Amino acid sequence: MSRKTAILLVTLTVGLSLDQLSKLLVVRFMPLGAQLPMIQGFFNLVHTRNRGAAFGLLAGLSPTFTWLFFLSTTTLVLLVVAYFWWRLPPRDCPSALGFSLIMAGALGNLIDRVRLGEVIDFLDFYLGRYHWPAFNVADSLICLGAGVLIFVVLAEGKKEDASHPV
Repeated sequence: MSRKTAILLVTLTVGLSLDQLSKLLVVRFMPLGAQLPMIQGFFNLVHTRNRGAAFGLLAGLSPTFTWLFFLSTTTLVLLVVAYFWWRLPPRDCPSALGFSLIMAGALGNLIDRVRLGEVIDFLDFYLGRYHWPAFNVADSLICLGAGVLIFVVLAEGKKEDASHPV
């Protein structure tokens, strides 16, 4: 098994397990709408649902439309990301990790959408009265994966600049 494949399998297993377990615990121990202060003035655990996209976009549309929309777009994104992962050289571990994190996050939220028609969110960060929209582990995996890929691109750019002195 290549390193790239091992990274994918471990990331999917750990990422999906953390995402689904955390959502299961929220559903089991917190009623919908509950809020549990963790760090006063900065972080709460909450139990909320999101039928829409990031920041609640598209949440006001019909449940059938949003379900079909997110099922098809997430499937398309997963196919594109999987294609890029598949095209990576076998030893490109940082990029493999970035793409694997994105796939794990997308699959985690897709599982919610297929099962429930909405996504379970529970991480609520804020400063005073300014709240970042609640999110979950899957969302964090997607952002982390994108961050890893940005880092890889920037690092490659620096290597390229160093190899072509002015």
